[in-house]
Amino acid sequence: MGLFKRKDSTRSTHSERDERESFVSVNSARTSNTSLRSPGYKGSALPASIPEMPIARPPDPALDPAAYLRSIHAVRERTMIVFNKAKKNQLNHFDVDLSKFQATASYVVSIIKRDYAPEYESIPPHGRWQHFDIGGRPRIQQLLQSWPSSIDSQERTRRLIDLFVVSVLLDAGAGNKWCYKSKESGKIYSRSEGLAVASLEMFKTGLFSSDPTEPCQVDGAGLKKVTMEILARGMQHSESNPLAGLEGRAGLLVRLSEALNNQDFFGVDARPGNMLDYLLCHPSTLASSVPIVPITTLWTVLMDGLSPIWPPSRTQIDGISIGDAWVCSDMPNSPPAQPWESIVPFHKLTQWLCYSIMVPMSKLMHIHFAGADLLTGLPEYRNGGLLIDMGLMTLKPRDLERGIQYYRENARIKGQPNIEVVPLFSTDDDVIVEWRAATVGFLDELLDEVNSQLGLQAAEDQLSLAQMLEAGTWKGGREIAEVSRPNTKEPPIMIRSDGTVF
Repeated sequence: MGLFKRKDSTRSTHSERDERESFVSVNSARTSNTSLRSPGYKGSALPASIPEMPIARPPDPALDPAAYLRSIHAVRERTMIVFNKAKKNQLNHFDVDLSKFQATASYVVSIIKRDYAPEYESIPPHGRWQHFDIGGRPRIQQLLQSWPSSIDSQERTRRLIDLFVVSVLLDAGAGNKWCYKSKESGKIYSRSEGLAVASLEMFKTGLFSSDPTEPCQVDGAGLKKVTMEILARGMQHSESNPLAGLEGRAGLLVRLSEALNNQDFFGVDARPGNMLDYLLCHPSTLASSVPIVPITTLWTVLMDGLSPIWPPSRTQIDGISIGDAWVCSDMPNSPPAQPWESIVPFHKLTQWLCYSIMVPMSKLMHIHFAGADLLTGLPEYRNGGLLIDMGLMTLKPRDLERGIQYYRENARIKGQPNIEVVPLFSTDDDVIVEWRAATVGFLDELLDEVNSQLGLQAAEDQLSLAQMLEAGTWKGGREIAEVSRPNTKEPPIMIRSDGTVF
């Protein structure tokens, strides 16, 4: 069987059928046969058979291109155009060596086997929860236990959603100089885990709450109090311990406070956690032996409810901000294309948030998210860096030279990295957009190959995409970066971050 041939054929079948249908069933959300499983938490008590639930088709791009590009469907559909070129080695900025695909999958498998064999069912889904538990300390469980028994499951879930939303939004690249010393344990953490512990400790002190009697919550009035100076103190930012993109993070919290004024989603007290009530009461939610929420309903809350957090400079169509979506030269330009057709959406931050908050809702409320396989692999530098460090993708010489020059110019700025030279580009650079789009496609293909190499043939045994991200590609990307660039542990291509995209 040739590489990718089986899935190409399946995707074509689904694509043709989708043109004839107004709904997508959970079974055809992806070509994966894991569509009926929620990636939220495999250990939660789910019924033996999940009822079939129709998932609404995306908006018609010819009628409402902005709404289409903001849909979760558009991420895989648009990135697939770039990925199809990658498989033919026709990308504008990268050479693709498909002979390295098997070795890349084998490396991912080796990481998964090392940490989880043979108990692959114990692999948690990719999400913020694990970052909080860095060092083997179950901080979220301890947090739950610290609350009185009078706090019911719904309020506990609301509080965790509050925490996870703020923590995810603060989780842009921290830079290689910053670290955080836990006030509770005295231990030092960096990168995503350091940001997680810092945000948790700020949360517990009531930094994001306007109610002195309820410190463990996030609300709009509380967020308005958080200035850049307050956030800098909370994150232990200083000239000798600089946190990249601090101003951008503070701006996100201010804009989040404004977004929480949407009472339909976030209630009169403007809490992220109140989205739980909206989801449970939504007409699309199916009351079965467990609540079944269409992933598109949760997606609408996050995309529409949190849209004000995106800076106005982001990509726009008809005056509407699209968010994490960018013009890409690989997209078709003939016959004369409409402006939306040149754009590839990723919505990485929204997807990371989606993956993360599904976990407490699944664990504490046993909610199942139908059609969750519409979510894609996350197009960020750990997953994408793995592909480059394994030789599957290689930056073309002219772009490598341009990126190195940009790195050297950036290195002259005080506080910017100046060791272990790697190409550097801005978030909107065509190199980065192409890299991220190809990453989404390769992660889909790696999931099939990883399950095959692990010998997981039965549908109920196979890893979900969220599990592979957690135990394999994200972790593998980080580890191979540490070996390849031991001084900085940075990815093979660096992205100039403003603290709002990562």
